[in-house]
Amino acid sequence: MTASGGESFVAAVKPLVDAMGGELLPPGQAGPDDVVLSWGGADVVAVRLPQLADSLDHILAALERKHGRPLAELDRRAKQEIVRMLEVRGAFAVRHGVETVAGALGVSRFTVYNYLNREKGVRPPGQGL
Repeated sequence: MTASGGESFVAAVKPLVDAMGGELLPPGQAGPDDVVLSWGGADVVAVRLPQLADSLDHILAALERKHGRPLAELDRRAKQEIVRMLEVRGAFAVRHGVETVAGALGVSRFTVYNYLNREKGVRPPGQGL
């Protein structure tokens, strides 16, 4: 990572990269799938993005830190809010996303699907109006 104002740029993007579960590298170490960021006309830092499955694990770990305890210990309402937020972030587009989230929340896949359907206003089979 380079001088000439680059340090403040790196400091500014670091929280975002950390939140994504990415890694900061010197631009010269960037691989073909890394993103090189420039500032003031010079390459300052490269960002190695995580694999999607790793991102989900990183997001779940961050949620545990935010709540101060394992997600499985949260009440039902908090778990529903987490599922809603994860859906918005695309967590369930990742292969085995529902299973991963269910495991972290300490619920079944069926329960995660119920939370998702509840949010969309879909009633589970067998439940009338």
